[in-house]
Amino acid sequence: MIIKELNGKKPQFGLNCFIAETAVIIGDVNMGDDCSIWYNAVIRGDVHYIKMGNKVNVQDGVVIHATYQKHPTIIGNKVSIAHNAIVHGCTIHDNVLIGMGAIIMDDCIIESNSIIAAGAVLSKGTKVASGSIYAGIPAKKVKDISIELLEGEIERIAENYVFYAKWYQ
Repeated sequence: MIIKELNGKKPQFGLNCFIAETAVIIGDVNMGDDCSIWYNAVIRGDVHYIKMGNKVNVQDGVVIHATYQKHPTIIGNKVSIAHNAIVHGCTIHDNVLIGMGAIIMDDCIIESNSIIAAGAVLSKGTKVASGSIYAGIPAKKVKDISIELLEGEIERIAENYVFYAKWYQ
């Protein structure tokens, strides 16, 4: 793993975090407890800060970055960012699932209890209302989230990644 201080800012980690050997975390990055950063994920807090809550999983190949002097990246609690997604200069509230290969652009806000489908592209400034599922290019609301998806996907995946990380620690 590469954990690198840059411009006087050093990544900060909460308790029980798993960082894979090939993950890269640079600069002004602050994460909460029970987070997991998986293989080939890059979290680059060089141009603005990146703040992550508790039980955030950043899966294989994810890139998290920010926008120079404009948009930090803020991620809430129990957020799953699936394989090869890009999260850039945006705000993601609690209990959110970002699907595989999704792209979240600058100044987007994803409110709690939402799903961004695999391959979706949220263009700059998109606001996702709480309880929504967004899909497509550009991403649009496709339906409201059901309690089954909230509990069966968002919460299950967040908790599973806390469990999986223990295998590696």
